[in-house]
Amino acid sequence: MTGRGVLRMGVLALLWGSGFLWIKLALTGLSPVQITVIRCALGAGVLLVLARAGGQRLPRKLWGHLAVAAFFCNALPFLLFAIGEQTVDSGVAGVLNATTPLFAVLIGLMIGAERGLTPVRVTGLVLGFAGVLLIFAPWQQEGLTSVGALALLGAAASYAVAFAYMGRNLVGKGGPIAVSAAQLTAATGLSAVMMPFDGAPTTPNATAIVAVVVLGVFGTGVTFYLNYRIIEDEGATSAATVGYLLPVVSVALGAIVLDEPLTARIVVGMAVVLAGVALTRSALAKRPHERTGRYQLSVMSTERDTGRGRSADLR
Repeated sequence: MTGRGVLRMGVLALLWGSGFLWIKLALTGLSPVQITVIRCALGAGVLLVLARAGGQRLPRKLWGHLAVAAFFCNALPFLLFAIGEQTVDSGVAGVLNATTPLFAVLIGLMIGAERGLTPVRVTGLVLGFAGVLLIFAPWQQEGLTSVGALALLGAAASYAVAFAYMGRNLVGKGGPIAVSAAQLTAATGLSAVMMPFDGAPTTPNATAIVAVVVLGVFGTGVTFYLNYRIIEDEGATSAATVGYLLPVVSVALGAIVLDEPLTARIVVGMAVVLAGVALTRSALAKRPHERTGRYQLSVMSTERDTGRGRSADLR
């Protein structure tokens, strides 16, 4: 990997992993619905500019599929992350986000996109969800079992649903930046529909405004572009590696910036989750003949497997 590639990976991991910090800060003056709408709108704006600069045109016939993808990959999980972080630390939110590939494997089995579980992948699934259980610690009074924690897991599962749908209906149909710009535009509209029903009283402040702008522009729009460039220049494996850094970044920033408690249970749980994810992915990496390419759609990654979707990374 080139020095420029390493720099891009570092910047991408920092920007993407810091998203949970910016959500937490944005919640000091904005509601979850407001954060979701602004994030989608700013991210869409960045990608629309980049798509135009790159000569990519918005798709004309995919808006039905884009609306479904926008709901499960953007509007719903963005909202659930903001709701979850009202009661759960940003670092823990980043760790629970890393469970997306585990849900993706289960959903892939349900819809027939996965060809079966090997002992290694079964071990990975068991380890991954054991790590989640360790983080929640429902057997302890100070455990994290709550509506907020369940919302965060729901967001991770929503991403997995989106991957499966996007892999079947959107992959390879247009320039990835343009498709993602269109998807975030649709997500903005879907999120805006909830605004009249958002009764949460808010008092916007400078911290919240700066945080949501950074989240939308850099944590949503720019990160997609950087990830796309890494895939183009360094390959999908390098891009996937960034996913393993996100929980580490989110936990570190939460502890340093927000003074969130960093307990041994959470650190061990994070390590177990990432080990489980690594095992579920390692089995796929050993079967390159089954994989024909990789494309980036929206703010998350998907794979193309001879025209059928396989879910992917941790973002």
